[in-house]
Amino acid sequence: MKDFAESFYKSRRWQATRNAYLRSVGGLCERCLRKGLYRPAVIVHHKVYITPETIDNPDITLSWNNLIALCRQCHEDEHRGQDRRYKIEEDGKIILR
Repeated sequence: MKDFAESFYKSRRWQATRNAYLRSVGGLCERCLRKGLYRPAVIVHHKVYITPETIDNPDITLSWNNLIALCRQCHEDEHRGQDRRYKIEEDGKIILR
């Protein structure tokens, strides 16, 4: 989590939204479910990413229209190739940058 978003992700409002959203989708990864796979979701991802400019906009941070429940693999796929402190190669090897 980025420093500017830490207090948001620890907030009661986010925790309540996250938990309610996960329950609403049965706790399953929505991308896997579309493929006929049943995998538990562990991350509620923001489709429109949270930035320092949008952190105070509830239409982005708390709206269910901007959320999707993902398993770890689908979340990693979502962020693959972005500027990160590490890279996961196809064989699963982690490379620190």
